[in-house]
Amino acid sequence: MVRTTVGVLRGGTSGEYDLSLKTGAAVLNALPDETYQTRDIFIDKRGYWHLRGVPVTATRALSQVDVVVNALHGGVGEDGSVQRILEQAGVPYTGARPLAAHQSLNKARAYEIFKKAGIRIPQTIVFSVDDALSTGEMAEMVFAEIAPPYVVKPAGEGASRGIEIAMSFSDLPDTLGDVLDAFGTVIVQHYISGREATVGVIEDFRGQELYVLPPAEVIIPDGSIFVESTHHDNALLRHNVPSTFGIKEKEALMTLARLAHRALELSHFSRADFIVTPSAAYLLEVNAIPGLYQGAAFPAMLESVGSSVREFIEHSISLART
Repeated sequence: MVRTTVGVLRGGTSGEYDLSLKTGAAVLNALPDETYQTRDIFIDKRGYWHLRGVPVTATRALSQVDVVVNALHGGVGEDGSVQRILEQAGVPYTGARPLAAHQSLNKARAYEIFKKAGIRIPQTIVFSVDDALSTGEMAEMVFAEIAPPYVVKPAGEGASRGIEIAMSFSDLPDTLGDVLDAFGTVIVQHYISGREATVGVIEDFRGQELYVLPPAEVIIPDGSIFVESTHHDNALLRHNVPSTFGIKEKEALMTLARLAHRALELSHFSRADFIVTPSAAYLLEVNAIPGLYQGAAFPAMLESVGSSVREFIEHSISLART
């Protein structure tokens, strides 16, 4: 039997480096040796590619690979850069195409697309270091349109990297300055108190064009008021599936996840994150490359419908090669 050679991209230049290593390891462990010959392709924090521990060019790493599973979270793995390299090499790969990946990671652009699609999002204002405004002037503009407290976050990070909370107007200028200095572009939103939810979408799965996994309720550690980056890093989040959301809430979340996937023109799969209040669900972001590591939401949602990471990866490989 001829085995399929699968290159698994992991590591990368973003703050989600460690999570990417874990997702890549989950993929490598899930693929059975009798069917697949796996190639662990590591990208270090400086952006250099490695194969079998040796630095190589991207072209060399991708040679004689039948298909690539992109397990890079954030940065070049989700901003379209790696996708363009894979397309130039002529290697089929899992996940979003270059433009869709970029739009998903760039939250400012994604919010414009969500609004145009009629998807409810928190009130949002975007600033850049290039704006001719002081952080005090930015804070005044925010206060004129959005009531405190505020979520202040970078426009191009995932896994809750760089998120800060400004509880009052007086806290806002310094918080804006911190995030702008670190990331260059900042998104300010009204902080909405509610229950966290996440919903996975898989294309052409189980006879459905867009199969939506049951919503998982995200349970954060006691004493926290939002999902923090350390919660992801240290597997401190619980994902309850089935959740305690009502039937109408679940249907609304699944409909919104499907709509967001289509609005961003994503490929193969995605995962949408929400805040749910008694009156409405608000879309926070969509992940083009969901985590598959232990403690991540996607494996829990797969298990809830009798699936597995192995079935999901094998299905994704099939989609990439179609």
